[in-house]
Amino acid sequence: MSKKCKAAIALGTGSFSIEEIEVELPHHDEVLVAIKAASLCHTDHDSLHWGKPIVMGHEGAGVVAAVGESVNNLAVGDPVVLNWATPCGTCFQCQEGNQHICENNSPVVAGANGYTPGHAHLEGTKWKGNPIERSFNIGTLSELTLVKASAVVKNPSPDMPFPAASIISCGVMTGVGSVLNAAKVKPHSSVVVLGTGGVGLNVIQGAKVAEADKIIAIDVNPTRLDMAKKFGATHLIEASKQDTGLIEASREVKKLTNGRGADYAFECTAIPELGAAPLAMIRNAGTAVQVSGIEQEITIDMNLFEWDKIYINPLYGQCNPQTDFPRIIDYYERGALKLDEMITQTYAIDQLQQAFDDMLAGKNAKGVITFD
Repeated sequence: MSKKCKAAIALGTGSFSIEEIEVELPHHDEVLVAIKAASLCHTDHDSLHWGKPIVMGHEGAGVVAAVGESVNNLAVGDPVVLNWATPCGTCFQCQEGNQHICENNSPVVAGANGYTPGHAHLEGTKWKGNPIERSFNIGTLSELTLVKASAVVKNPSPDMPFPAASIISCGVMTGVGSVLNAAKVKPHSSVVVLGTGGVGLNVIQGAKVAEADKIIAIDVNPTRLDMAKKFGATHLIEASKQDTGLIEASREVKKLTNGRGADYAFECTAIPELGAAPLAMIRNAGTAVQVSGIEQEITIDMNLFEWDKIYINPLYGQCNPQTDFPRIIDYYERGALKLDEMITQTYAIDQLQQAFDDMLAGKNAKGVITFD
């Protein structure tokens, strides 16, 4: 038995269409989720070029519509947040506590099983009569999605708006987790954030939660810097597009940090040429964090590492979804994290092109697709 619903399908050639798909009812350890909100990021736009049809979307929240016979921690009607880094719970990395880099299920970690973005664990989703993969194994730009129970986190706040819940599962977790889990930012420290898009704004929020004294936001876009101030930045630096490696901006940072540089710097631009830029911002023995997932080959002047500087490249804020999602929701409920305010605009699924256009133009902190 299956249900029909509307979904956004990336065609693999740079375009997408809104289509009808069929989603089967869950078996064993599977859960059927009625998606209520799915937030967007640049990875969703990248999926248009993955060379194959795929159900789009990897950030979302909704309500449990049905559960498989082996699922005993979720019930129909439960509000849930989807997690794209589905852990298996048994591999070496999961046993080490690194569920975000699961060796068996991760759609972005290269391993013996050779997973690629959108690898399908299930064949319960069909388009035009044939199985179709779902982005990051969850495909949230769909009215219904069939996922493993391990990809679902019950929302402990049943009254939380679904758009706010939907943005947790990538951009918020990546930004806040990079601060709290990976860098472990200390109170009263100084933090630099390079790039104030959705992830960068959440790094700023994470630094505020960590009680950093100085949170210095750097961007070339003054509108983005205005957003940064609203989300907790204490100092703003408008960089020049001609400032190669942000060396001039780093001099401004040092003026704000007693001449020695910041304690922490987070790269959130996704621009390969700026992969080494956070090293120029930090003091000796400071920590540079490459948040945006740059994978291209870059050249680094090793003088930037002098002396005792640490450079880390965490994935997904080192997310442990069953503990980190409720913690983020708790911060939200206490007013320590602004999630509703981060949603610049909501759209219907038929307005997806406009949502992408607004995202690429830098108009939105976060755009969210909502479903009835």
